[in-house]
Amino acid sequence: TVTGVQTCALPIFDRTTDWKLFRYSTEGARTILGALAGSMLTFIVFVLSATLIVVQLAAGQLTPRVIGIIFAMPRVKIILGLFTFTFTFTLAALARVEERVPDLHVGVAVILNLLCMMTFFLFVQLLSNGLRPTALMRIVADKGRKVIELAYPMAYNPDRPESTRRAETVSSPVQVVEFTGRSGIVQAFSIPALSRRAREAGAVIEVIPQVGDFIAIGDPLLRVSGGARTIPVNELWGCVAIGAERTLEQDPRFAFRILVDIASRALSPGINDPTTAVQALDQIHHLLLDVGRRQLDDGLVHDREGNLRLVFGCPDWTDYVVLAAAEIRQYGQGSLQVTRRLRAMLEHLLEVLPEPRRQPLREELALLG
Repeated sequence: TVTGVQTCALPIFDRTTDWKLFRYSTEGARTILGALAGSMLTFIVFVLSATLIVVQLAAGQLTPRVIGIIFAMPRVKIILGLFTFTFTFTLAALARVEERVPDLHVGVAVILNLLCMMTFFLFVQLLSNGLRPTALMRIVADKGRKVIELAYPMAYNPDRPESTRRAETVSSPVQVVEFTGRSGIVQAFSIPALSRRAREAGAVIEVIPQVGDFIAIGDPLLRVSGGARTIPVNELWGCVAIGAERTLEQDPRFAFRILVDIASRALSPGINDPTTAVQALDQIHHLLLDVGRRQLDDGLVHDREGNLRLVFGCPDWTDYVVLAAAEIRQYGQGSLQVTRRLRAMLEHLLEVLPEPRRQPLREELALLG
């Protein structure tokens, strides 16, 4: 991008208009651009170092699982990208200063450096506000709600039973695909791609680990049952994403996991911050309410003719309730406000959710005492 601007757009514009912004001499242009380039390099190193330190402190106080979310924020990427672009552009402008001073190049470089200085103060404010516990938990909850909406687009229907059992699978697999890559976490898999390959082969594909599960070398990843032909292993591997850590892409439980970790760490003896745990429960409450009002996936995908083509494991409503309440109940037993907030959450969910959703809530409420 910088090369294209320097070699195409700006030279043509400079020759056409012959604008003069600052009218630097040759020596003056080299001096100012050299000083700006050196200062910007130091500035980038300082900003990156300070950002890493602040993020590490926030991760130590809350949970390490927020690091990836922070660096994935678009504002952070845009601002750091602006700093890097400005540094590269300044170097490129310095290289063009010869007998004739490209005044437009020098002027744009100076303006970009001034813009970076102003952006830095905005970046400090955004980072300081964004790394507060309440702001981070709100970001996690907002992302969690989007994932829940994508994973469970339909409203809860009491007339449609929910089941994650794999009763329809063929009992005798003809092909078991073992994982041979680097051990990691199942981050996502392509339902349309796997369904299409199963339909073309006349088979049923079963994804053995759930999204968010750890898988090691040699573990079974996929099981193919029936079918008129064998599906190439490379095609099946390309449909499953394995990474170093969990992501929110297809894993609604991960949003709960992050918030529960924040609450658990806040309730540890070393931190002893029950107010942060209560704030985490506020977000967990709304996420659990959102899940409870939606029809959970049964993990069974059929083709247009009604034939089963894909089976995968899904968390049920009990899994969500236990994940949201059990650990916080255990670690918050000695905190009056945590126990009170957890009880209020369970009682409210019992009141507003339909009857088939209430039994796991009653069990957690009974354990709360």
